[in-house]
Amino acid sequence: MSIQKIKVTFDDEQDVHLAYDEECDILEVVFKGIEANCAIELTDHVLLRFNLEQGRAAGLSVLDFSMLARSTEMGPPSFSITGLDDLPGDMRRTVLKIVTTPPVNRFLKVSCFTPSPSRHIPITYVERPAALAAWA
Repeated sequence: MSIQKIKVTFDDEQDVHLAYDEECDILEVVFKGIEANCAIELTDHVLLRFNLEQGRAAGLSVLDFSMLARSTEMGPPSFSITGLDDLPGDMRRTVLKIVTTPPVNRFLKVSCFTPSPSRHIPITYVERPAALAAWA
């Protein structure tokens, strides 16, 4: 079992703990100081842990990290955020706010696919921070 660990401090001085399991190809991201009381499977590959009352992220689990973080000739692979589909409106808004603001948006980039003017589908891709350049 080969697990690589690193602590990253961002410009806002927030510490983030990262652990990458090469054998299972899983990246665990832990945002310091937040205790999770809720979790949502955003996609088949991304699990968000968060504190619902505080509206703050506690961590992310990214399965198949090397596949998700590898760019293609057309850019990074994007995935529909299907985990939002059945959420009540308030929780959906909370989760969208969490994933589109720091610290989560340092690892996940969210945008919108619009197949028609009245239909908006949230999508995401995994961004590999410079500190993880050697992983996967």
